[in-house]
Amino acid sequence: MSSSRRLLRPFLYTSAAALAGGGVLYYVYRPLRIPGSDPASVPPPRYTDDGRFSPPRFPLLKTREEQIADLRKSSGTLAAVDTVKDAAKRALGSLTGSQDNATVARGEKQEDAEPYDLLVIGGGATGAGIALDAATRGLKVAMVEREDFASGTSSKSTKLVHGGVRYLEKAVWELDYNQYKLVKEALRERKYFLDTAPHLSNWLPIMIPIQKWWQAPYFWAGTKFYDFLAGSEGIESSYFLTKSRALDAFPMLKKENLFGALVYYDGAHNDSRMNVSIATTAALYGATVVNHMEVTSLEKDSDGKLVGARVKDRVQEKNGQTPEEFSIKAKGIINATGPFTDSIRKMDEPQVPEIVAPSSGVHVILPGYYSPSKMGLIDPKTSDGRVIFFLPWQGNTIAGTTDAPTAISQNPIAGEEEIGWILSEIQAYLSPDLNVRRGDVLAAWSGIRPLVKDPHSKNTESLVRNHLITASDSGLLTIAGGKWTTYRQMAEEAVDEAIKRYNLTTAPLIHAPRVSGSEMIDDAAPLDGTCQTHQVRLVGAHGFSNTLFINLIQHFGLESIVARHLTESYGDRAWTVAALSAPTEQRYPVRGLKISALYPFIDGEVRYAVRHEYAQTAVDVLARRTRLAFLNAQAALEALPTVIDLMSEELKWDKRRQEKEWKDTVQFLASMGLAKSKLSVTRKDVESGKAGEYDEHERKLYSRHGEIKATHCKSHVWESLTVAQINLPTQWRAIPNSLQARSQ
Repeated sequence: MSSSRRLLRPFLYTSAAALAGGGVLYYVYRPLRIPGSDPASVPPPRYTDDGRFSPPRFPLLKTREEQIADLRKSSGTLAAVDTVKDAAKRALGSLTGSQDNATVARGEKQEDAEPYDLLVIGGGATGAGIALDAATRGLKVAMVEREDFASGTSSKSTKLVHGGVRYLEKAVWELDYNQYKLVKEALRERKYFLDTAPHLSNWLPIMIPIQKWWQAPYFWAGTKFYDFLAGSEGIESSYFLTKSRALDAFPMLKKENLFGALVYYDGAHNDSRMNVSIATTAALYGATVVNHMEVTSLEKDSDGKLVGARVKDRVQEKNGQTPEEFSIKAKGIINATGPFTDSIRKMDEPQVPEIVAPSSGVHVILPGYYSPSKMGLIDPKTSDGRVIFFLPWQGNTIAGTTDAPTAISQNPIAGEEEIGWILSEIQAYLSPDLNVRRGDVLAAWSGIRPLVKDPHSKNTESLVRNHLITASDSGLLTIAGGKWTTYRQMAEEAVDEAIKRYNLTTAPLIHAPRVSGSEMIDDAAPLDGTCQTHQVRLVGAHGFSNTLFINLIQHFGLESIVARHLTESYGDRAWTVAALSAPTEQRYPVRGLKISALYPFIDGEVRYAVRHEYAQTAVDVLARRTRLAFLNAQAALEALPTVIDLMSEELKWDKRRQEKEWKDTVQFLASMGLAKSKLSVTRKDVESGKAGEYDEHERKLYSRHGEIKATHCKSHVWESLTVAQINLPTQWRAIPNSLQARSQ
């Protein structure tokens, strides 16, 4: 008996060890579902045997004029314009989405008011998320935005969808449950991001360089805990790289004192396009969404309770008209205006104390050769203790961010001090062979984080990015704080609170729109009156796959880089964008006239932005529909004449409006890092190539090229020449100032 036990015990120990080891191996190497790698829910169209091609047919949005008419109906006032259109065309649009509205002017008249359940003020990530959440619960909701969707903080983020490794570190060392809760919530929301918009978001490995051996177990434990918290919402596990492998993955790293690196995974996204997609998806589900509509005052009843808001159309102002104010009636009003939260709260109660502590975050854009195309980097401990990210984005490299108290303004300008600090921090961990130059900065901007104020905090960097929901005595519901990653959760909580506070009744959506444009599938979410936004796929997601760009190349003859860009920016709506693109009159590419020779943005995107995404200004297109202004301020300036011409065709702008667009856009580009001397540049200057010329002081700051010095080479002496002395065509001299080296 004792001998059999002696034999059995080692066997049991060995079996247990084998099972445990096998479990660990399975967990590490288990099959993973990578977002975007699945086949499209709606397969791409194909040619039939008889050679016919049946293009996708997507549902059309209401026009901006129709949306404004709906706003007016809430107070019983009909719009001054009636729209006549075939009902079938409204329900299901053609490939190009061409609109043949006939309008008949009519005088205003009063009808029974049709108030909204909710009026959302603010068209950023949170406001658009609330509109989508409420609409998919069967509520009647309107959203108005003073500028454009994502015109503020929501377009000026670090472009990460992340839980926050630095918040996790604080949660552990400070035993802060709120920090821990924020990280846990963000990691869950990160997965929803990637599932509902796989064309606009992706997984990104991020490297943490290790200088000392003892840092390896510290960072390893931290990244593994990060993986553990993600649980089933995670994807790849973090891993360690030796020095040689770290340099192979990130050749730009400084070799000296490098011990190795830890790599962990987070998400990245195209923030403003995500925001626009949320807003347009909400519109398809029945929400009224209007940009460039400013709230001028709030309306109350005799009991002092809010019943609506007065608004004016800022597009009319841009057209030289006097905008007529009108009322929007609603049972409840939600304030989701980010940094401008307190200005709306003071419309309600002038003496209310402020709850937002604005913090400035500066980012710079560098050429793509500064980072690998598929690997980011984080410096967890900069010279002043802050964190800095260094990430590939849209073919370039984004670096940031700073974190300092700031005043609130619509388009803050990144200061030279902040830009210099970022560049110096970058230089510290890049190879000394790389000269990080101020002239390599293609764009720089400052975003304002709407942090929730903590009266016990000494500096804004220590503030948690938690959100706060509060209500005034008159019924104004305010949601403030938070971060991009948790916008959906914030929206869900805000709508939950609104339903209770305003006694609203949700309902299933019986006739939900076919956002996919196909009868082949039923859109994923069961819209039963509860919150389903964690599985409501956004516009463009249903037909997206990683190989969709090949179908576009084969059908439209697009350039490969353009086709990839379109599918990663528009998903299945890339079919419509490509169809709206003009022929090139060349053998290849067949379609798609670039608005900038340096980037894959094409003319069809401008037309699509106007017809299907409510773009009303050149800035809307250059900054938030395409990302050219964020990628290269000088290139955006050079593309401006083309954009204005295309939008003028679509929106019938007169000469006065075109001139205003020019001035407004150039002024905006100053907040994107455009040189001050360019603020007075004219269209003629740009078209003649003079916009690329700098004075001596700005040449040192902004020029991408240096002087060609005298070079001695045995028996040859090369003359010392400056670029200005070389007799080049005018248009060639302008190119280097906007040119950026892209990682191909």
